[in-house]
Amino acid sequence: MDPYTAEFGFELRTCRWAELAWPPAATATSDDTAIVVARQLGTKRRRWDTIVLECDPDALRRRARFGPDRLDSDLLHIVRNAPNEWTYYRDALPHPGYPWRYVREAIHRADDRGILETQKSGNRIEIRRKWVYPDWLERIVAIENKPDLDASAARALGAQLEYDVAMGLADEVWVATRATGDTVEPALFEDLPVEAGILALEPDALTADVAWYPRTLAVDEPGTRILEQPDGNGHDASAARFEYVDPETKADTRLAIAERAYERGWRSFVDTMCPDCRHFQLRARDDRQALPHCAAMDRCQTVAECAGSCSHYEPEPPTWRTRGWPIEGGPGKLVQRLLSERRRRRRPGL
Repeated sequence: MDPYTAEFGFELRTCRWAELAWPPAATATSDDTAIVVARQLGTKRRRWDTIVLECDPDALRRRARFGPDRLDSDLLHIVRNAPNEWTYYRDALPHPGYPWRYVREAIHRADDRGILETQKSGNRIEIRRKWVYPDWLERIVAIENKPDLDASAARALGAQLEYDVAMGLADEVWVATRATGDTVEPALFEDLPVEAGILALEPDALTADVAWYPRTLAVDEPGTRILEQPDGNGHDASAARFEYVDPETKADTRLAIAERAYERGWRSFVDTMCPDCRHFQLRARDDRQALPHCAAMDRCQTVAECAGSCSHYEPEPPTWRTRGWPIEGGPGKLVQRLLSERRRRRRPGL
């Protein structure tokens, strides 16, 4: 069975290609740009298959001072506004728009993580910056993965891409589809927004050609969040509903997405699978990437399939996971450590 017929296997190959070869040929990105790739991230209303963060390499190394875990919006509010000298936190920080007690909780979390200095002056909590939070994010590129872009998939994807273009959270949006070798890739005939790029990826060889270049979206301008739109048939005369999103909100959301991507990376798929199953394996068809493989199904399983409810699921014997067998746990722990180490190596400074 072709391991890349399912979207999950194709998505993992897209992520690895992006790590190795981003940006595509003839796109205007500096050679000095550092790349961080993550998957299945976004907002409450929109989730992207693959996210490529284009980062300033020096600033990305300074970001590593704050640790491998993400900074949520509360922590970002504090570390970005913390003063150089000891100051009462209410005088130092802009009003967050929610009760101050949540700010105090975030201050304690930041102190526990060692990314903020705090002291008591009477009953007051004073804070002082430990490091300047760097401006490490340059661009966000969102990629939707559709190995088989048939008409029904294109219709559903078209509405999602229209949302992305109108909202303008990502600097570019792409569709990655499997290369067919045709003179003109079939994806070009589908009804997709012209602002979205199309990437023809060959997952076996990890090569890609640009079938259509994207337009750069206006991330610094107000975005339009599409709430509802007519379904397009002749019996639907309803009006579209939308709302505007100010640039400051978009900037905060972009940074929050980037922080989550920094923490997770794309190899976090093992966090939602069952590596402790005796049938779970990592297999490498080449020296570029290890993919999950189910020995019971003899193929690359999806995240939904690799769960405790699977009929093939067999937990590792307890002796494999205790007493350090063979080295600090069983094969499942080894898989988790291996992918965690590879994820960590993609973050300069860690």
